[in-house]
Amino acid sequence: TTTSNEDSSSSDKSGSHKDKNSISSGRWFGVELTPDNIAVAMVYFVQGVLSLSDLAVSYYLKDDLHLDPAETAVISGFSSLPWLIKPLYGFISDSFPLFGYRRRSYLVLSGLLGALSWFLMATFVDSKYGAAFCILIGFAFSDVVVDSMVVERARGESQSMSGSLQSLCWGSSACGGIVSSYFSGSLVEVYGVRSVFGVTALLPLITSAVSLLVKEEPVHGPARGLSLGNGFFESSKNSIIQLWGAVKQPNVFLPMLFIFLFQATPQSGSATFFFITNKLGFTPEFLGRLKLVTSVASLIGVALYNGFLKKVPLRKIFLVTTIIGSALGMTQVLLVTGLNRKFGISDEWFSIGDSLILSVLGQAFFMPVLVLAARICPLGMEATFFATLMSIANGGGTLGGLLGAGLTHILGVTKDKFDNLALLIIICNLSSLLPLPLLGLLPRDEPDSDENTDIEMTPY
Repeated sequence: TTTSNEDSSSSDKSGSHKDKNSISSGRWFGVELTPDNIAVAMVYFVQGVLSLSDLAVSYYLKDDLHLDPAETAVISGFSSLPWLIKPLYGFISDSFPLFGYRRRSYLVLSGLLGALSWFLMATFVDSKYGAAFCILIGFAFSDVVVDSMVVERARGESQSMSGSLQSLCWGSSACGGIVSSYFSGSLVEVYGVRSVFGVTALLPLITSAVSLLVKEEPVHGPARGLSLGNGFFESSKNSIIQLWGAVKQPNVFLPMLFIFLFQATPQSGSATFFFITNKLGFTPEFLGRLKLVTSVASLIGVALYNGFLKKVPLRKIFLVTTIIGSALGMTQVLLVTGLNRKFGISDEWFSIGDSLILSVLGQAFFMPVLVLAARICPLGMEATFFATLMSIANGGGTLGGLLGAGLTHILGVTKDKFDNLALLIIICNLSSLLPLPLLGLLPRDEPDSDENTDIEMTPY
């Protein structure tokens, strides 16, 4: 973000010392609950609550559009495209103040876009392409803006302190998921998917409202905005050069290469959803309960990382969680083959236990990824750089989903044929071990120098 030397100096001081005039109402995950931090937590909370529509989307693709598992996986990958162009959102937020603000105004705009997208899903959308376009149209933008706020505070902090701030964010998201998850299934069962989309359309407006809590100095003078002339193209060129200069550094490029390769391993989620609904007969209400368990497990994973793992070297966390996660992921084969019933465990209870453990491990793995990305962002391009790193990771996830779709098609797994589903699950879980020899690409951690410093968002 462009600031004067005086502003930068005062920002540095406020980053090092607690602002005595800040409004505080306690701490959560070791983070001072200033208005800025509350705004960040609320935006992440809304992101979690938006999972209200997850089941509705899955049933809409399966039952209303009559897609098979492979097509569903492809559409899910296509709908993630907004996450792959997050650097563009970040560049816009960093470079073009809207009504004099780089963050606050864009939070308002992203909330309105999100509300519009879900309104269209509730009313007009009746094709797989329209659904893919609308699902995430406004969601990714708000994510970029709030991430930039987090990065501005986390830059240069120790792994422990950065971890506390990320724990606040994702703990809030998990709480939002807990609030909405149970009702996501019952609402689909009672009122239908369109009604759920209509309710979801109201939620992004909360993001617009909490933007009022953001402390941000308005941008004045030439920096207030750039015209589409020589100044614009020169600024864009400099930003791209600066971004490339940062990304190509070995301490940035190599860790992100590992994350991309790990995320790019094939996934079997779409095929599994068809199996548990069409074959096992799981109802939307039960799947809502399952999502509740998953959301609680995510919160447990955040608490586990914040309490015990944020000082553990990243390499060790990735190694242990990957091996355990791959081994436990194989237990889904028991569900597919029905062996769990031979041990006296019903399909429902087996799914609950399986989801609980895997979600805890998944969140514990995801947290250090965010901490690593936030700590290496350079000054002045927080939104663009962090969004670029996350887009690389999301690109890997999209590739993994498409590889999973290809495997699903090759193995002949359809909406009513699951003979090779167990083989698909085994291949996907074993492939998650392939990136482990590249763990050496991750940086070695430095010991935390200040474990007791409170984290507080600084105004920018």
